[in-house]
Amino acid sequence: MPPGCTDLHHEVELGIVIGTKGSNIPEASAMNYVGGYALGLDMTARNLQDAAKKKGHPWTLAKAFDTSCPISKFVEKDCVKDVDNVRLLLSVNGDMRQDGNTSDMIFKIPTLISYISCLMTLEPGDVILTGTPSGFGPVKSGDVIVAGLDQVMEISFTVA
Repeated sequence: MPPGCTDLHHEVELGIVIGTKGSNIPEASAMNYVGGYALGLDMTARNLQDAAKKKGHPWTLAKAFDTSCPISKFVEKDCVKDVDNVRLLLSVNGDMRQDGNTSDMIFKIPTLISYISCLMTLEPGDVILTGTPSGFGPVKSGDVIVAGLDQVMEISFTVA
């Protein structure tokens, strides 16, 4: 828990691991730059975010603190048969909180890669988080978070 945080929220996200350096990547070839995938647990200090929003300040302190984004091991691209149709799951203390599918994402992976690569060069090892399914919510110290990507991988963390 970051200092001053009284309302910490979880968000499970698919991580795209970049395998090949690129910039200004066309959507049609964007998947050629993917090296693999990972699970990301995007933690948000919601009370700090709300305070920053009210003041018109950046959300940096609410999203970027020690342990704010644990990432699973990377899996090769071929381990995920259809990245546009894979389940993202998250439970807290055994209670299912998030159960979504990448088919419901607002932006498809090639769109994300193409757009981001127009703003910055993507390097091998960079991770792009793709957004979270519905169901994100609060956790407290001692809670056990388990997240999964269909039958491909699972990660577990205890909130400190």
